[in-house]
Amino acid sequence: MKILPAIDLMNGQCVRLYQGDFNKSEQVANDPIEQLKTFIADGAELVHIVDLDGARDQEKRQYHLIKKICEIATVPIQVGGGLRNMQVVDELVDLGVSRLVLGTAAIENPDFLKAALKKYKEKIVIGIDAKDKKVATHGWETVSELDYIDFAKEMEKLGVQSIVFTDISKDGTMSGPSVEQLNNLNQAVSCKIIASGGISKQEDIEVLEQMGIEEAIVGKAIYQGTVSLKGSKS
Repeated sequence: MKILPAIDLMNGQCVRLYQGDFNKSEQVANDPIEQLKTFIADGAELVHIVDLDGARDQEKRQYHLIKKICEIATVPIQVGGGLRNMQVVDELVDLGVSRLVLGTAAIENPDFLKAALKKYKEKIVIGIDAKDKKVATHGWETVSELDYIDFAKEMEKLGVQSIVFTDISKDGTMSGPSVEQLNNLNQAVSCKIIASGGISKQEDIEVLEQMGIEEAIVGKAIYQGTVSLKGSKS
């Protein structure tokens, strides 16, 4: 199991949201660069970055900070948060980002998704954020009528190789991952499934690993010390 520690960036600070609510943010670290160094020293093989400012306002994308993160990191960096056009994708790749998570745009702009897959197939990860099994968009502020498994199957047909699945109701709650939904998704498609949301302890990681999940994004539990990066490699 590969654990991806999460650094969510808002106004240059490391924060965590509760159930995706921007009004319920909590600062969890003073300096994202120092936090990155700590994660890498603790054994992280890949770090997950979410640009919360960029997710809400394309003009506020934190390119300068992401560039610095990529320059300092000795492991691959995965970035998500409102990546909705090829210009943003190209710029992030140029900065050194190894994997890019596309969410809303994968639903609303199929042409962009196809172009991104054609140019950077190995780097593209699709983020499926769901509430009551329905796909949510625009920073989780809008919920569609699209079933998460149906959408995953559509993505698989287009050649998507990796999917990050987040049950919004679990995110930031430390109440455990959405095991049933993750298992159903993992059985429904051949894509690599990356679990996200609700992971609170090492036992959660073990359960996910047993069902065949290869990677898990962990936020609050890493900061609180209830999940460790040390010894996380399978």
